[in-house]
Amino acid sequence: MLKRNFNARVWGRMQTFSRDNTLVVPGDRVLVAFSSGPDSVCLAHFLSHLAGRRGFSVALCHVNHGLRGGAKADEKFAASFARTLRLDCVVKKAAVKAYARREKLSTEHAARNLRYELLAQAAKELRCNKIATGHHLDDNAETVLLNLLRGTSPQGLTGIPLRRKLKNCSAELVRPLLCVTRAEIMLYLKHNGLDYRTDESNDCEDFTRNWVRKTLLPLLETKQPKFREHLLILSGKIARLIRERG
Repeated sequence: MLKRNFNARVWGRMQTFSRDNTLVVPGDRVLVAFSSGPDSVCLAHFLSHLAGRRGFSVALCHVNHGLRGGAKADEKFAASFARTLRLDCVVKKAAVKAYARREKLSTEHAARNLRYELLAQAAKELRCNKIATGHHLDDNAETVLLNLLRGTSPQGLTGIPLRRKLKNCSAELVRPLLCVTRAEIMLYLKHNGLDYRTDESNDCEDFTRNWVRKTLLPLLETKQPKFREHLLILSGKIARLIRERG
């Protein structure tokens, strides 16, 4: 896809999605959860370019979980990327293994809990009223399918919420990329000449989410190419029904 056509279709959709859902408004200060991976690079770049037009500001927070060999390089990349975009950036260290042992949690669950705690701290330090994460359309589809595989209540079919409040935090969590796919994010990076870091663990199908991503979803899309979009629509409808019934 030519860059001009991509910008007209995907960039425009991202802007419309953010505006129509009032994810960021004039006067906001948005903290991007910046892992240094493709999704967070796309999100930070998109919001930093949108900020001048919409009258809000952007900062980055990188959480170093210390769980893999490339963690230090990820941290350095985050600091360098922030300098390139002239954005404030704070780095937080997460003692995931100790926290997991203490709370008797899996490493994945412990990392997630600590990450949101540290993002909340960073939002307070940098005076941000919004925290943006790079969850996208594929993440939503994977979450719904995982919940179905594990057995779920109707709430589990609502997928990833577009926005929510964090515990003990005044900042609102928002997800501006829920309207685009992983493939579109990769095209965004290509067209804008953006580098990113890769987490090799995302390719290991021993993790159920990775198997859903790499095997199950592509198989379902051989029968219905718009399966991910349909799941997002279904999730939204179920969420509205739950809210209406209180």
